[in-house]
Amino acid sequence: MNQLTKTAFDLRPDLHVETEGEFQGWRTWKRDNFETLAGPFYHRMDANGRITCAFRVAKKHLNGSGNVHGGCFMTFADYCLFALAAVELQGPAVTVSFSSEFLDAAREGELIECTGEVTRAGGSLIFVRGMLSSGDRALFTFSGTIKRVKRKASPPPNA
Repeated sequence: MNQLTKTAFDLRPDLHVETEGEFQGWRTWKRDNFETLAGPFYHRMDANGRITCAFRVAKKHLNGSGNVHGGCFMTFADYCLFALAAVELQGPAVTVSFSSEFLDAAREGELIECTGEVTRAGGSLIFVRGMLSSGDRALFTFSGTIKRVKRKASPPPNA
């Protein structure tokens, strides 16, 4: 992994590195209140620059049938879009499209992992695809498009 990749991956000001427990050394972001409430979700980069995301299924992630709620998978996958694209991102961005396929169910206690890739990164759009799995079981596939956005300047006081 080159230094530029590491710098881009570690650039976000709201980055938090877990110091305890199962996800010690993994990273997460603290700025997104919904993801913080829905998660916690984590990501890390290996020595080859490959990004993996993960979370452990808790009771709060389950639907009425005792399986991971589809909205939880979708929320985690949206988190993964940004983690997988972290090297390409150089500032704020938003999800502009997202599609997914539900393949199998997951239950409380399972470790859900995501692997994926950036399929194309242009001037303003980044295309990403990924898969959620538990062990050898594929659970959910997704693809999405992220748009880089420029922050608008704050209006002058009393404008």
